[in-house]
Amino acid sequence: MTTLRAPAIVLTALAGSLALAAPAFAAQPINGRYVTEDGAALVEVGPCGGKTCGRIVRVLKHTPGAAATDVNNKDKTLRSRPIVGMPVLSEFADAGDDWRGRIYDPRNGKTYKSIVSRNGDGTLKVQGCIAFLCQTQTWRPAR
Repeated sequence: MTTLRAPAIVLTALAGSLALAAPAFAAQPINGRYVTEDGAALVEVGPCGGKTCGRIVRVLKHTPGAAATDVNNKDKTLRSRPIVGMPVLSEFADAGDDWRGRIYDPRNGKTYKSIVSRNGDGTLKVQGCIAFLCQTQTWRPAR
């Protein structure tokens, strides 16, 4: 009987070592410049600190009468910050199949949990979520 146990122990140890040697899965990189789904802004996504963030680098469609500052922010001290340069994606980290962080909507001044992933055609699937309900946009790479 001890001869039957030895192969089982060896196989168990081998399986365990193979599991440890398996490569960790990483999400597709999302760094780049993207035009939002409505074509209103150009967002640059890249490293910031140890995370990934996205900032508005250009307003492409100016809404008549719209403020050039973050007037809807709940934090009164941030209401005078310009839209251009404003962080809209923050604290994103690789979660395996996608990136998870926070997204800020300057139109209503609210921040949501967010999931971002790169599609096969280079576009970004950008989701803003409240609990399990998510709204999805597709951002296309800037040319």
